[in-house]
Amino acid sequence: TGSSDPYCIVKIDDEAIIRTATVWKTLSPFWGEEYEVHLQPTFHSISIYVMDEDALSRDDIIGKVCITRDMLAEHPKGYSGWMSLSEVDPDEEVQGEIHLRVEVQGSQGGRRLLCCTVLEAR
Repeated sequence: TGSSDPYCIVKIDDEAIIRTATVWKTLSPFWGEEYEVHLQPTFHSISIYVMDEDALSRDDIIGKVCITRDMLAEHPKGYSGWMSLSEVDPDEEVQGEIHLRVEVQGSQGGRRLLCCTVLEAR
């Protein structure tokens, strides 16, 4: 139909911790949702899976982006830019990208605060 019913699942080290609302019939979703998550100092990655909700069958995985500890180490003050979705299933073609802003903010009680904002998706 030329559109999707996208939502996102956020995983930390492969554990799903957030599921956004579904945005119906669009290829340029806007969620306007905020979440606060406490990361363990030993975490390895944060993955954002973009899904397409399907009422008649299993939801499709459109693609994912992954923010690793190494990426954060390479950008100690943060990162802002478009990240292309990567495939989850090697047999599926992936098109799309997410505009992310990741900021490492001052410490709270000896821990650094990580703020990750999904600005746009297309």
